[in-house]
Amino acid sequence: MISITVTALVFGVIFLAELPDKTALAGLVLGTRYRASYVFAGVAAAFLLHVVLAVAAGSVLTLLPQQIVHALTGVLFLGGAAVLLLKKGDGEEEIKKPADQSFWKVAGTGFMLILVAEFGDLTQIMTANLAARYDDPISVGLGAVLGLWAVAGLGIVGGKALMRRVPLRLITQIAALLMLGLGVWSLYEAVAG
Repeated sequence: MISITVTALVFGVIFLAELPDKTALAGLVLGTRYRASYVFAGVAAAFLLHVVLAVAAGSVLTLLPQQIVHALTGVLFLGGAAVLLLKKGDGEEEIKKPADQSFWKVAGTGFMLILVAEFGDLTQIMTANLAARYDDPISVGLGAVLGLWAVAGLGIVGGKALMRRVPLRLITQIAALLMLGLGVWSLYEAVAG
């Protein structure tokens, strides 16, 4: 059974954490050079693979005693909040342009870019934490993949317009605040439990 509450919470946290990340910029750059649907297909496949790996790792954590899981996820969430608050803006990265514009070349470029750039990224670690925290791999996985796909879609189709209307710093601060709240709550449960 899918929990709408867990899915929505995970979606919001992952969406906000990924917005200021290099993925939105990469999607924007790829989307201006290639057919958007081809780019999205590759990017979406890479994110799906990342979420499956993160949820699997988080599910393994649920085998530990609950107090240890709450303490570990609390510390990791607080660390994630610190990373977001202390992070400096990334410069534009050069993206290698495939020789032709075929579906497989463009989707493959998007897939490889995200696969490499996002491996061990903050949102992948957060997804593992959330999977451990809620012990609901389907809801967490669904929320995370939808959040990542939404950011990728926004980046591909209209990242520049969004960033002109909403300051990137504000998005980062909201994501950090959410992670800070989750971290404090997890630590409280570890101590109170």
